[in-house]
Amino acid sequence: MTAPSLDEVLDILHEIAPLELAAEWDNTGLLLQPNVRPRRVRRVLLAIDLQDATVQEARRVRADLVVAYHPPIFQPLRRLRTDDGKQRALLAAAAAGVAVYSPHTALDAAPSGLADWLAEAVLGGDPPAELRPCGDGDFGRVVRFERPLPFATLLQRLKRRFSVRHLQVAAPAKPRRAVRSVGVAAGAGGSVLRGCGADVLVTGEMSHHDALAAVAAGATVVTAGHANTERGFLAVLRKRLAAAFAGDLDVLVAKSERDPFVLA
Repeated sequence: MTAPSLDEVLDILHEIAPLELAAEWDNTGLLLQPNVRPRRVRRVLLAIDLQDATVQEARRVRADLVVAYHPPIFQPLRRLRTDDGKQRALLAAAAAGVAVYSPHTALDAAPSGLADWLAEAVLGGDPPAELRPCGDGDFGRVVRFERPLPFATLLQRLKRRFSVRHLQVAAPAKPRRAVRSVGVAAGAGGSVLRGCGADVLVTGEMSHHDALAAVAAGATVVTAGHANTERGFLAVLRKRLAAAFAGDLDVLVAKSERDPFVLA
């Protein structure tokens, strides 16, 4: 077994989610490279966020690289302090020699990426009458069904895909029983789905005012929790990344992550 170099792993990540597809405002790519000299990557840990627990798990499993979907460096950093959670995690990763890479919106927009994975959940194996991108940069998708889909069936499909028992729904005064089209976007997809022209809008979270505007326009909004619309795709990413190296790279999905919100 010959472990690939960091550059070889980054090349495959770029093939899966080309960084040129990322939003202009985003900060994607290799964000932390502790070792300047060429290095080998034997194990990769996939996560949604780089947190203290993520770095601890990376050290425990001896990962050389963490692929964190959300960029841990987003706004310019004026200082690095251990009393800030994100900065503390970055410092710990650097001290442990763990590199950090973030694909974020590049992964959303990529063919067979996160947005397409969400569309697959909506379709439930059925062929679409139409599947088109939506949002500036194509970070979302709109699915149109050949026949109207019962709204209750759509909710069941979403719960299975997101591994959740509950969803939040904002609906017009007259509830929708059947659905002809659905717009999907990961994370906070309010701006992506605005004006996409679908009966139902599915995302992780949406602001109060965006939800009110959507409902006033006749759409139904379904939210599942920000990271719940993203975390399940890590298993897909794990298979694709591992397959590219035919057993020479060990790829794990972080077990330490938890949704910050719980039902009380």
